[in-house]
Amino acid sequence: MRVILPMPGDEAFAARLAAAGGWRSGALETRRFPDGESYVRLLSDVRDCVVEIVCTLASPDDAFLPLIFAADAVRDLGARKVNLVAPYLAYIRQDRRFSAGEAITSRSFARLISATFDRLTTVDPHLHRCRELSDLYAIESQALSAATPLAGWIAAEVPDPLLIGPDEESEQWVSAVARQVGAPWVVLRKIRRGDREVEIALPDLSGFRDRSPVLIDDVASSGRTMIEAARQLPAHGLARPVCAVVHGLFAGDAWAGLAAVADRVVSTDTVPHPSNAITVAPLVARAIAEDAGSD
Repeated sequence: MRVILPMPGDEAFAARLAAAGGWRSGALETRRFPDGESYVRLLSDVRDCVVEIVCTLASPDDAFLPLIFAADAVRDLGARKVNLVAPYLAYIRQDRRFSAGEAITSRSFARLISATFDRLTTVDPHLHRCRELSDLYAIESQALSAATPLAGWIAAEVPDPLLIGPDEESEQWVSAVARQVGAPWVVLRKIRRGDREVEIALPDLSGFRDRSPVLIDDVASSGRTMIEAARQLPAHGLARPVCAVVHGLFAGDAWAGLAAVADRVVSTDTVPHPSNAITVAPLVARAIAEDAGSD
């Protein structure tokens, strides 16, 4: 028996995941004591079950302790395995010391997760110098790609698309989506001046003026790269772009800024947001089901 157990805020994704896999849904009660400590109570029977705890980690510092408490309770109450489904996985970028004395938070976070769970399933982790999740995590881990759901949405919703990657790092990812859509693609050049200041250099796009531009990226946090790219495209004779991202974090005013220069902004449901138009729950369900033999 497999149980899908959502952390607070992840109920909708967990329901889609349970429906896609034909699994039972579980429930938790959580609240804060007056002193700020977390209260967690399991409301479902998990004895001899494989439990998939669903927790997107877009706000990891707030989510982490309740997640660990829930996992420990599930294991104490007789679950056979306790797995983590983190549609968005935090603490990936700080994978080395850029300045003396810095904490290497990706290693610390991975060590804590690995000590608590039996398996990790996530979508498009923003890996940099680490090639695989196994470089960080000591448990079995699956890094799924949202390229196919994203390509399916673009093919169905955008006529004659031109796929545009915002920087050189996106080339491999954008090209994979473009192959599935059957559309041309280009990559822009980004010069970062700081956390919130970037310059974008565009190639010659005159041959694509009859195409519908689609800016795609794996993460939109400050949104500055996509905002600057979207702002420049009309000046080069293209229409206002559709902006499609896997993980729509949209920190601060990023959502409003991007919506102001885009024709439409869409994201997958890895992070709950009004822009969610593409579900990856069936993708995650298939991966879990294929791995069920090891349970």
